[in-house]
Amino acid sequence: MSDFQHWRLERDGDGLAWLTLDRAGTSTNTLSAAVMEELRAVLARLAADPPRGLVIRSGKANGFIAGADVDEFGGLESVDDAIALVRRGWDTFEELAATPYPTLALVRGFCLGGGMELALACRYRVAVDDPSTRFGLPEVMLGIVPGWGGIKRLPLLTGAPAALDMLLTGRTVDARRARKLGIADECVPPRIMDNAARSLLLQQPPLRRAPFPLSLTLSPLLRPLIAAQARKQVAGRARREHYPAPYAILDIWVKHDGDPLAAAPSDPASIAHLLQSPTARNLIRVFKLQERLKAFGKEGELAIRHVHVVGAGTMGGDIAAWCALRGLTVTLQDQNAERLAPAIGRAAKLFGDRLRDPLRARDAFDRLVPDVAGDGVARADVIIEAIFENLDAKQKLFVAIEEKAKPTALLATNTSSIPLEEIGAPMADPTRLIGLHFFNPVARMMLVEIVVGKRTRAELVPVAAAFARKIDKLPLSVKSAPGFLVNRILAPYLMEAMRCVDEGIAAETVDEAALAFGMPVGPIELADSVGLDICLAVGKMLGGGAEPPKKLTELIAAGALGRKTARGFYDWRAGKAVKRRQGAAPAGLAHRLIDPMLAEAKAALAEGIVADADLVDAGAIFGTGFAPFTGGPLHYVAAQGGSGH
Repeated sequence: MSDFQHWRLERDGDGLAWLTLDRAGTSTNTLSAAVMEELRAVLARLAADPPRGLVIRSGKANGFIAGADVDEFGGLESVDDAIALVRRGWDTFEELAATPYPTLALVRGFCLGGGMELALACRYRVAVDDPSTRFGLPEVMLGIVPGWGGIKRLPLLTGAPAALDMLLTGRTVDARRARKLGIADECVPPRIMDNAARSLLLQQPPLRRAPFPLSLTLSPLLRPLIAAQARKQVAGRARREHYPAPYAILDIWVKHDGDPLAAAPSDPASIAHLLQSPTARNLIRVFKLQERLKAFGKEGELAIRHVHVVGAGTMGGDIAAWCALRGLTVTLQDQNAERLAPAIGRAAKLFGDRLRDPLRARDAFDRLVPDVAGDGVARADVIIEAIFENLDAKQKLFVAIEEKAKPTALLATNTSSIPLEEIGAPMADPTRLIGLHFFNPVARMMLVEIVVGKRTRAELVPVAAAFARKIDKLPLSVKSAPGFLVNRILAPYLMEAMRCVDEGIAAETVDEAALAFGMPVGPIELADSVGLDICLAVGKMLGGGAEPPKKLTELIAAGALGRKTARGFYDWRAGKAVKRRQGAAPAGLAHRLIDPMLAEAKAALAEGIVADADLVDAGAIFGTGFAPFTGGPLHYVAAQGGSGH
């Protein structure tokens, strides 16, 4: 039946109906108002002539459903509009859940937000065992809550602990994990997915429910206790005044059994309250900034299969491991096997932690090839230099690489401080050199600065951005200038924090002031994590001749470089800073720390380091962790009337 614009409904010889979502005019399925209205019409038609069963699937190659249409959130002009949007989805999925015939969601690729809530409203779910398949409810990351049944239905399948972990963090799970948790009934390879869906609907096995021990976590008596424990965990990473959504999720689950419409509009847990909050507006803005960065990667094409990384230190080794994790063949070069060994060990841990599957971890490990001789240079599509910050060493390396590399290979430096023009000066063709500036820790930091020198070929920028997207990073094009964007904004913040310590303010107190403002980690802990030697080098480069903080130079002289030496401003145990109870932060301390960041953000924009103010904000949020709930430093300044206070 082709009288729907976004849905295609067909029936087969077994009496099953196959409903395919292929939203018109877009490359990705989202649940817009028009799509949801048509779904109600489809369900009405099927009610009049019920099938033996219904399969819901995607007509898009890139995934199942990415969620609600976030662009429509901007059109909400009143509380009533917000409630109507939620009710539309809630009522539709309640109707889907109540059909007299069995329903099944056939999920390949992303299944997020409203898309996962649609899948949860079906009686069965078949997950396709493909690396792109991910289930998740990321609404909390937009400052809102799952409003179409996710809070109600997910715990019934998985029990409270796993459900709350997904709901409160926005974390996604792959097909195999979804099957193990009880979200998916089957996890099957792509070649048999249609047959698996058909077979499951025809057999109609008993519905999945959380096993008995986990089902106890859903009892009304235990819910408040479980929620109280979860609240403590949330408070450790997100304060209620900055991020109300996770606390609202817990309230809705405990008090209203997952029904977001049950909370009164005046209740802080209500959808109406959340959608009207500055946090939600700003986090939706951050989501759109992220989508803009992702779009930069769609403009360039390069067949990338092999990456060669020179330098197996913390940064180079972790870049290599990340590329292997994302499916690329990687050769990792350093002077000898002893220098390579720590990087290989860290890679093994990364693969085990991220993939949670011995076979997949082994496959990733097989893709990471130690290469002392540097033979991979000649075969690589992308070559990344990540050796120590020494101009002469980098210049000699690129002259040697240029002679061996394929003419089409992307030649990139991960330098954080040396201008590309200087590194490329001795090259036969310095227009080939571009910067790919990753951030530490590579596995957590999403941003990659695409550094464009005065002589870099313009056509290499979209190619570098496409590579960043291929390894699931966010590319941001920046002009080659001291500190680029992120370090330029970050350095004065870190230096000011260390000067506070020099004045006798406890490191813990300095960090607490930043956390209270909304930064995800304090500046002293961040400096220890980055490496105090790196902080000093960048600080000198950008400090305009200012004397570096005294405590910083003392620690470096003593060989205490932060987390990597287990001692810096803090002692580090098992990868965590050991902190004493902090004292009360002096009045104005937070703004003393933040104001230098705001000033540098304005200056970077004025100097054209990136194209516009939104990209300054994107770089600050995804590169420095600048408090996302503010919408970014320049957006924050504008919202405060231009002062930042």
